[in-house]
Amino acid sequence: MKQLALCTIGALFSWTVSAQQMISGTLKGADGKTLFLYSDEDNNPKDSAVLKDGKFSFNVTTAATPSIHALILQGKDYPYLFVPAKEPVKVVFNVSDFPVAESIKGGEENAAMQAYQQAFRPLIQRAQGLNAEAAGIAEDDEAAKTAFRTKAGVFNQDVLTAGKKFIKEHPKQLASMWVLQNELRNRLDQQEFAQIYNSLDKSLKDTKYGNAAAKYLASTQGEEAGASGLAPDFTQEDMNGVAVKLSSFRGKYVLVDFWASWCGPCRAENPNVVKAFERYKDKNFTILGVSLDNNKERWVGAVKQDGLSWTHVSDLKGWSNQVAQLYRVNSIPANFLIDPKGRIIGHNLRGAALEAKLKEVLK
Repeated sequence: MKQLALCTIGALFSWTVSAQQMISGTLKGADGKTLFLYSDEDNNPKDSAVLKDGKFSFNVTTAATPSIHALILQGKDYPYLFVPAKEPVKVVFNVSDFPVAESIKGGEENAAMQAYQQAFRPLIQRAQGLNAEAAGIAEDDEAAKTAFRTKAGVFNQDVLTAGKKFIKEHPKQLASMWVLQNELRNRLDQQEFAQIYNSLDKSLKDTKYGNAAAKYLASTQGEEAGASGLAPDFTQEDMNGVAVKLSSFRGKYVLVDFWASWCGPCRAENPNVVKAFERYKDKNFTILGVSLDNNKERWVGAVKQDGLSWTHVSDLKGWSNQVAQLYRVNSIPANFLIDPKGRIIGHNLRGAALEAKLKEVLK
């Protein structure tokens, strides 16, 4: 979830700190399954309920400004996103279509959030198909890899087109800041990201999500601590429980790659990272993957499925991962390229940009 990064329009809301609001409704065909409530604070559920007669109801603790929450249904990969409003949110689902709803009552913010989920549903389905296709490509099948990269390029362009269209149509809704940060950020160059960010209503820029976007822009310009200079050292355990220290790679170029098994954009980008690793691994270059998973089985399974044959670490704390916090990572995929002296020389290098940077430094 969260890039589900669980990754304000304050003038439209007048909540008090720690107020209570309700989301309730019907989820047809899901009796016996568990429905979980999440906030954007961490990867731990705030509440849960086993569905009976399709009914559910949760009290949501709200802060002084609106924030994005999620309902996750057992057995479904993607969440229903919503923004607690002044009035109770009421929603009706059919299990076969979850998280797209049959009907919603809950204000403009939730109408926009659902419009986003409807618009991106076909793209999510395509991403799942691409991930499955990538997993089936043989390591020595260069023709298949080339064909896949072409498909991935078309897919990324379609995501950009859909995301830009949505933001243009919803310049005042929180869903647009979500789309910019979670769907478009790692597909846009710095200038275009800034242009879209600046096109959004000021009320969105004043939210915590808008502040995160502003920090990202600052980091691309080398203005945020940790975005340039000496890379902070860290130690975290690999999949076998062995402690791995970043400084142990000193003398090599290292790409510290932040990702997760549940992150669709991360999985779509993995073939590009694999390509870069295979091309430059014998030229004093390696990768250290940092997973924001909280489920070891899914983490290990994704590493194997995507063919990520480099060192991987995680503390299995999801968005509370200590390395992610150290590097101020608030959206994934994200990466930092570190030179043999331990200095950060690149940030959020993806696709062709990663290839170009490695070609430049590994002459």
